[in-house]
Parts: sequence; structure tokens; C-alpha cells
Amino acid sequence: MTTITGVTGLRTLVVDDEQPVLDELVWLLGRDDRIASVATAHSGTEALRRLERGDIDLVFLDIAMPGLTGIEIARLLGRFRQPPQIIFVTAHDAHAVEAFELDAVDYLLKPIREERLRESIRRASQGPDAASPDDTIAVELAGVTRFVSRSHVTHAEAQGDYVRLHLLDGSSHLIRAALSALADEWHDAGFHRIHRSILVNRAHLREARSHDGRTTVVVPRGEGTVELPVSRRHQRDLRELIGEYTP
Repeated sequence: MTTITGVTGLRTLVVDDEQPVLDELVWLLGRDDRIASVATAHSGTEALRRLERGDIDLVFLDIAMPGLTGIEIARLLGRFRQPPQIIFVTAHDAHAVEAFELDAVDYLLKPIREERLRESIRRASQGPDAASPDDTIAVELAGVTRFVSRSHVTHAEAQGDYVRLHLLDGSSHLIRAALSALADEWHDAGFHRIHRSILVNRAHLREARSHDGRTTVVVPRGEGTVELPVSRRHQRDLRELIGEYTP
């Protein structure tokens, strides 16, 4: 087990059985001034021994590990008098619904992007009691109501009186809402209008492209990506939004 100590902020434990992933996450966390310290564990058993001290605020948990899985560890942490906050880190999205049922702060997909990680830390630093009801969205599928995390929405697309929410795992859900209303409500959460019918989540922007006067942005969709058009009236907003992009 290793520990990197900062000055103030969240006391953090990273649990992953793959050393390269562990090293990268420790390095990224060390660049964020909201992180006070970073300890590591290579297994669920080692993690629980560390967590029994009661001095960890936030745990980054891999899900697929030999022995105790991240989901099993999270269930055990739920029995603690003052459990730490949990952010799952995994290469697969199959456990996303189960993760949020366990009150996880977030669910990060590998490879981890620093900007996406910083958004997760922002949510954790607000504390477990500061979560806004807007962070989760109720959607219906085959008569069943599910709750999805707004941070998993890559973009939103207007469809008549509805808005279709596109998620990281490639799924999509219709909600009854006006895109203009979502643009106002979700602006502070990082959603920006790039077209009269499209909102994009800044945290999931992969690329911005310009060719023959046509501008597009690329966001993830399932195992691949999707390219979204940027209207002329929103191109300046896009340039200001991502800074490094020059058409």
C-alpha cells in the first residue's frame, strides 16, 4: 500500500488489482487540489483493512477484481456507521444501475479522462448530503421507471415535445421536456447548446472537427463514437467552451 499526502481536502483510497491503472489514477488524483491524500489497495481484502481505520472520505473502486468485487465491497461499506463516498471505476458499464442503487457518487469508465475524473471529484467534494435531485433523471422503459445519472448523458436531442437523452452505454431515453428548458437548467452542470436541437455534455467531448466550413464534435456512444453537428450560430460558443479548438 502506498500513500501520497497533500494539504487539505478528501482523504482518498484507490482500489484496483491492475498496477498500471492504479498508478495512473493516483497520478491524476495528485493533480487535483481537492484531494488531501491518496492511499492504494490491490484487493478488496486489503481495502477493507484500510477502511476499518475510518479515516477515508472517498473510495475509487474497481468492480472486476479477484476475490471481493467492487460491488461486494460497496455493500459491506453500507454497513459502516459513517461510510465513505464511492466512485466506481471499471472497463464495463454493465453494473451502472446496480452501482447507483448503492448510492455511488459516480461511475467512471476506463480509460479515465482527467476532465471526467475532475467532475466526479467535484460531486464528491460537495458531500453526500449536497447532491441535487437534478443529478438523477427518472426515465421509463417498458413500464418500469429507472433512474439514470445526468453525468452519464453525453448529449440531448430535441424530438418534438420530447427530448431524447443519449447515455454513455449507447442507450437512449425519451423524457417529456423542452430542450430550451434543459439548456437553462443544466448549463451549470456542463451542458451546452451546439445546435438548436442538440445539447452536449462538455465532460464527454472527445474531438471538435472542422472541414469545408462544417463543424462537428465527437462524443462516445457505447463502444464507439458519434459525430454531432454544430450550427454556425453556436461555433463561437464552442470555441470559447473548449479553448484549444481553432476552426
